[in-house]
Amino acid sequence: MSVFTPAEIAYLQSQRIGRIATVGPDGQPHVVPVGFRYNPEQDSIDIGGRAGFTKRKHYRDLVRNPKVGYVVDDLPSVNPWTIRGIEIRGEAEVLTSGGESIVPGFGPDMVRIRAKRIVSWGIESTDAPATARPATEQPASS
Repeated sequence: MSVFTPAEIAYLQSQRIGRIATVGPDGQPHVVPVGFRYNPEQDSIDIGGRAGFTKRKHYRDLVRNPKVGYVVDDLPSVNPWTIRGIEIRGEAEVLTSGGESIVPGFGPDMVRIRAKRIVSWGIESTDAPATARPATEQPASS
């Protein structure tokens, strides 16, 4: 079982980039695009990068404060205007191995996000309103 619905998992598996939001030591938010993959074994969002990943601000922020937001979204149509996406709020775990499995060429260091709250829009259906919920296991689809 997963905290994500089957449609959310399919959407996450179809995307490769999202935006991570962290908080700096001065309380200032910081948002940057990063590559990711949905990890079905851990039911997590795994984020990595090339050389220098551990020197980046978002990585340093997460070492100090693991609270994180992550958004994956896209615009499948402009006529009619159609948006879809998912926001994942949770806590990040900084890991020193496993990053190579996210994208070929990534280094070993990585960040693993475990969802505590999920907001999604346009994923279950294009006309469905946004839904927000605590990250609890979802029933398997039949």
